[in-house]
Amino acid sequence: MSSDTTDTNTGPSDGDVPGRTAGPVLNALSIVVRDMAETVGFYRRCGLGFADGAQDAPHAEAVVGGLRVLFDTREIVASFTPDWSEPAGGHRMALAFECPTAEAVDAQHAELVAAGYRSHREPFDAVWGQRYAVILDPDDNPVDFYCALA
Repeated sequence: MSSDTTDTNTGPSDGDVPGRTAGPVLNALSIVVRDMAETVGFYRRCGLGFADGAQDAPHAEAVVGGLRVLFDTREIVASFTPDWSEPAGGHRMALAFECPTAEAVDAQHAELVAAGYRSHREPFDAVWGQRYAVILDPDDNPVDFYCALA
């Protein structure tokens, strides 16, 4: 490992991999979904933008800042990973959305519950200094909504 301790999130430094001058850069997160229409509907309510018709496709993407969030149906994943199986024993991943205020955390939670999505944790003031709430997406992944408390 390089002695340089600066984390620039650009991959390995020149000295980490012989012959390599630039490393991979994390720019996407892939999520396997049961029902694309349900998933796109949920994440649109969370503020992600999708192309028209995304709900009918086996693959959809949203870009947040510089990060691409990729959604693939189980069937499309099985087409290139035939031995893929559903994870068991817990959630697959968790996304967290920062909200501008505590009231916005509460409102986002209330809107999603009113739209029929399941609350995993009602809004609360966490000991780590954030207003926090958790909703389950259509695949039962926890989706966090939070903001810093003053």
